[in-house]
Amino acid sequence: MNSQLAAAYGVCRHITRSAARNFYYGFLVLPRERRDALSAVYAFMRHSDDLSDDPGLTRREREDKLAEWRDALHRVAEGEHTDDPVLLAVADAQRRFKIPLELFDRLVAGTAMDVTSQPGEPIRYQTFDDLRRYCYHVASVVGLICIKIFGYRDPAAEALAEQCGLAFQLTNIIRDVKEDAAMGRVYLPEEDLQRFGRSAAELDPACLKNGFAAAGFRPVLEFEAERARELYRAAEQLLPLIDEDSRPALWVLVEIYRRLLEKIAARGYNVFGKKIRLSRREKLSVLARGFWRRLA
Repeated sequence: MNSQLAAAYGVCRHITRSAARNFYYGFLVLPRERRDALSAVYAFMRHSDDLSDDPGLTRREREDKLAEWRDALHRVAEGEHTDDPVLLAVADAQRRFKIPLELFDRLVAGTAMDVTSQPGEPIRYQTFDDLRRYCYHVASVVGLICIKIFGYRDPAAEALAEQCGLAFQLTNIIRDVKEDAAMGRVYLPEEDLQRFGRSAAELDPACLKNGFAAAGFRPVLEFEAERARELYRAAEQLLPLIDEDSRPALWVLVEIYRRLLEKIAARGYNVFGKKIRLSRREKLSVLARGFWRRLA
């Protein structure tokens, strides 16, 4: 590996270490080449998210920058020189692990779905099928990219990876209800809110500040959590299908997200106060067990 490429992977590792509060722990138990590849993918995703969320850009500017970012990866993957460390590293990882570029296109398309969040133009999802389409692009596609890096032979791994990605994203949606609502984004499907006598309007930031009763949202959040738990079962089937030296990493990722979901449940699904997270100590405990699995 030349010095420029090694430095590029170093930048991606730094981005991952700084920003990937949960994924970073799973990466640590991977062999170096796979760990670097996932760090590059995460850094690419992080920049995509930052572009879609940039409040200093208009909707059109954010859409244009996302398209430029996607197209730049294609050009670098085809051999064009770049000084951008993230593009350099992710293009190398894409070649090494034979990741279809189309998956990165879908990932960028998913982040673009959040660009429509403008004043007076909130994001809503009518049905769970609508939400699933969004989650496919921003999370299930990540699962498909990850298993390319983890390594697998049985094509059954692909559908299982999609389900794992959806489980992770549902966990994030439950945890981040308040934070997302502040940006005009309500990912809880309208049909589910109505089922339990709630509405997206109640999650408006002004409502959250004025006598909001968190307990009223517990039934709908429990409902989504049960969906996530069912989807996490896919991980149990996926684990033996990926390469042996990648299994501890997947186990760590699933265990961290499952524990996060159960911590939310233990708090009565009150996600409207201080953000619920696993502590560093809790994550290190999972990581230690992951290293033991790698050595066993």
